[in-house]
Amino acid sequence: MKHSSNSALLEEPVVQTAKETLLVGLDLGTNTSALLAGSPKSSDISIRETIPSIVGYAKDGILDGVLPGNATMLFGHDALKRKLYLNLVRPLKGGNIADLASARHFARHLRSRLTVNGNTEIRAVIGVPAKADPAAREALRQAFTGVFDKVLFIPEPFLAALGMRDESRLGDADYADPVRNALFIDIGGGSTDLCLMRGYYPLPEDQVSSTFAGDAIDQHISTSILQMYPDCQISLHKVCETKERHSFVMSPETQVTIDLVVAGRTRQFDVAEQVGAGCDALLKHILDLARSLIARADPDAVPELLQNIVLTGGGSLIRGLGVALQTLLIEDGYENPKVSVMGPNYKEQVARGALKAAHQAKDRQWQTILR
Repeated sequence: MKHSSNSALLEEPVVQTAKETLLVGLDLGTNTSALLAGSPKSSDISIRETIPSIVGYAKDGILDGVLPGNATMLFGHDALKRKLYLNLVRPLKGGNIADLASARHFARHLRSRLTVNGNTEIRAVIGVPAKADPAAREALRQAFTGVFDKVLFIPEPFLAALGMRDESRLGDADYADPVRNALFIDIGGGSTDLCLMRGYYPLPEDQVSSTFAGDAIDQHISTSILQMYPDCQISLHKVCETKERHSFVMSPETQVTIDLVVAGRTRQFDVAEQVGAGCDALLKHILDLARSLIARADPDAVPELLQNIVLTGGGSLIRGLGVALQTLLIEDGYENPKVSVMGPNYKEQVARGALKAAHQAKDRQWQTILR
């Protein structure tokens, strides 16, 4: 009887728990990254994070208790808050992986923000610069190996359009669908990407990209300030902070007063001319890129296209940029162009577009990353 009882136990079927899936939309930015996540069975967003794309490694000789938990690595806001005690590394440059080791550390940190059980498959759509080459995509794959189970790389401007799209209005005659026919201009920290939207994933000929973007403007402004005030000391972090707070185009009467250190003493300087010149240089560069891409559009699509030019990315928040670009296009002979600015929530819009793309992706489109 005892033997018979054991045999019956061995013959009982093993019940396996069905594997769950979490969809992730990630805007991996040179300066800031945005992460959204949710279930494939719902449009609700269960996880929302915005994190500066930076890794801080503890400097040699840091005493116990200086860093929280005596951490050897900190990320995002925590790293910036304690930058005096850390060697800061930005994993990306120009929107692409520049330091694979720190990129892998940052990727694992992003993964730690996702609260999931061990039986969950994580599928992530990750935004990439408009013209990311195979080497850049392979670097991203390596950075996220062992972090996400499956990935899909999609150009960031397309994700911005998808995130901005209002599906509830697609049947409205007066609704300008940003995915169907539009020009998106994404001004990030490391790259400025322009992309024609034609109702499908953009092809290489639908895109142009340049490294003249936020970081290049910071360098431009820094060089100009030091030329004007050679005795002062100013870090690129301070320049970036000044630009983000006071940037403008085509407004010569603006005054921008900041504190700078000269021989250990704090003094006030007006840097409006330098900030304005850097931002005006970006405006001219964007105009040139827009001209070249509009010329590639189908002539019959151009009138509607000109009505749907969208600025996004951190650089789009430069005061007056949208109005100035629209004015210059009119002066250049383009008929009745309309330029809009996505606004301060641009990061989440790209991540939202990535999450929408994750919901729409077919199984065959996902790339499996072997652990």
